[in-house]
Amino acid sequence: MSGGYIIEANGLRKTFGSVTALESVDLQVERGTVLGLLGPNGAGKTTMVRILSTLLKADGGRAAIAGYDLDTQPRQVRKVIGLTGQETSVDPLLTGRENLVMMGRLFHLGAAVAERRAAELLERFGLVEAADRQVGTYSGGMRRRLDLAVSLVSSPQILFLDEPTTGLDPTSRMALWEMIEDLVSAGTTILLTTQYLEEADRLAGRIAVLNGGRIVADGTPYELKRQVGEERAELTVRADDLTRTMATVGGESIDERTVSVAVNGPDDVRGLLNRLADAGVEVVRFALHQPTLDDVFRTLTSKTTEGAK
Repeated sequence: MSGGYIIEANGLRKTFGSVTALESVDLQVERGTVLGLLGPNGAGKTTMVRILSTLLKADGGRAAIAGYDLDTQPRQVRKVIGLTGQETSVDPLLTGRENLVMMGRLFHLGAAVAERRAAELLERFGLVEAADRQVGTYSGGMRRRLDLAVSLVSSPQILFLDEPTTGLDPTSRMALWEMIEDLVSAGTTILLTTQYLEEADRLAGRIAVLNGGRIVADGTPYELKRQVGEERAELTVRADDLTRTMATVGGESIDERTVSVAVNGPDDVRGLLNRLADAGVEVVRFALHQPTLDDVFRTLTSKTTEGAK
């Protein structure tokens, strides 16, 4: 292992009977960043998270977390990570405060320190008023916030978030996004799996697409979008200007007044509009369209290996 990344995996493999969940997966995550791990159901995302968080042993390959070897130093790994899974792990019979204090004691914090840490997290996640209510009375969004707070009791360097906003309403989801962004601003490294592509687009600086147990693409959201399609400008002109427009800038006719032209950044757009102005063409409407992560997802995961976990 090179040691240059806070999370580094090389050649990870995992099978369940005759089903291959992960097949020679390489993954690197830089400190203080968010890596979005995308893929269809059964692609192996949760298996990857469970291996990296020491809940499941790989059948092959190696991984290091914050410099600790996953196989030989699992106890040290657990001291520097936090995990929020797909299902909330808080006890519904305890209060929010009791859940946090209990987790603090499990991490061997003294009683006073655990109480103080619980109070800090209740304040940070907007749960002070509900702190002494049973968690069973919380809304879904409140439980998710508490679940995230519990994973932060030990102030982990690395946080694994496995589909953390599934089932939340849009308001609760956006609130959780803001909390995640605050954590990253404070230096936390996050590996995020999600089914919401707009979530990955907003939060992740880099995205790895997992399909059939393999990483099939890895890059920034912009780079992945460029892989599957080009940016296009749509120009609406007067009907009698259509022929002159296409003669000036080329492109494809969408209808009797609209032309679609491939562009590559602001300079292309500026030059396009300048050429039309010089040709005496009036642009009555302009729109710029980029490929979306939906396009990336559909293109890269069109052939899904069934059965991986």
